[in-house]
Amino acid sequence: MKTKIKRIGILTGGGDCPGLNAVIRGVTKPAHDNGISVFGILDGFEGLVNGKTIELYNKDVSGILGKGGTILGSSNKGDPFHWPEETNGKIKIVDRSKEALKNYDGWGLDALVAIGGDGTMNIAHKMSLMGMNIVGVPKTIDNDLEATDLTFGHDSAVYVVSEALDRLHTTASAHHRVMVCEVMGRYAGWIALNGGIAGGADIILIPEIPFNWNTVYEKVLQRNMRGKRFSLVCVAEGARPKNGSLITKAKDKRRTDPIQLGGIGEYVAKMISSNTGLETRTTVLGHLQRGGSPTPFDRILSTKFGTNAIQLVMKRQFGRMVALKGSEIISVKLANAISKQKLVKQKDQAVLAALSVGVSFGSEKL
Repeated sequence: MKTKIKRIGILTGGGDCPGLNAVIRGVTKPAHDNGISVFGILDGFEGLVNGKTIELYNKDVSGILGKGGTILGSSNKGDPFHWPEETNGKIKIVDRSKEALKNYDGWGLDALVAIGGDGTMNIAHKMSLMGMNIVGVPKTIDNDLEATDLTFGHDSAVYVVSEALDRLHTTASAHHRVMVCEVMGRYAGWIALNGGIAGGADIILIPEIPFNWNTVYEKVLQRNMRGKRFSLVCVAEGARPKNGSLITKAKDKRRTDPIQLGGIGEYVAKMISSNTGLETRTTVLGHLQRGGSPTPFDRILSTKFGTNAIQLVMKRQFGRMVALKGSEIISVKLANAISKQKLVKQKDQAVLAALSVGVSFGSEKL
């Protein structure tokens, strides 16, 4: 006979994004209705390792549906299997996963709901192999998890990009400039692609389609010759020219992926200005894309994810992640969820639609 679920933990790992609080609410309210106590683990997996938790009551999740960020805090440097320890100014990477498991057992948790992106899902899978009962909820503005059609947070980030491009459009037109807008996404181009389409970008540069400088120059010069004396360029932080390298700001060995991307927007602007003579400016949206209230779409998706996650917990279907397929919420094995990164394909309908309305991806072969 299966024992009844009585106590669960919930954490938000990785970078923050709009919709996290909506998931916490979507898990906590149904859990309480079914007599389950909910413990919020603070600052992602850091709290699981360091033993930081608070009990969540209905009052704690009331009014947080439209609130950005996460009431539990988050961290992208708390991987228990890649834990940075600093001694005498030197950082050493150690494994503290056994301490995380010890705290999980010590708190008497029957299950853990882990909300996060590919890094969080990888950690969740490893912890499940150690015996922890885990259900995953996919979160990332990058939308780069293959197992789900969409991750919450992406729509909100795209909204920020499209609004920024709308605003840049007016000043670009007024001053007859090329405006380059650098957006997030790491190694996937979904934010730049969808945000660029929604915001009317003339050129979209993404990691999956290495660009040719001359093709970019020709596009802005062609527009200028036709009387359109401005251009909007939406560039993903992981975009790079053909035979070129990623532009990085720094490396942080405390993170599982130490590379900090950034700077491609300024580089693209400098190259366009130098090779076309057109006045060019850069805007880097950065963390604006991760902050603020979630869009209605993300509020709904987050609520669906949260309520379905607690259903999996109550059915004791562990080692799984909730996912969106079409209009339905399903679940997939964590192992399958992390097996492949979802990247933009050259024949993706969004790419084809963009090409049809005259968008350039900086590649002459498309």
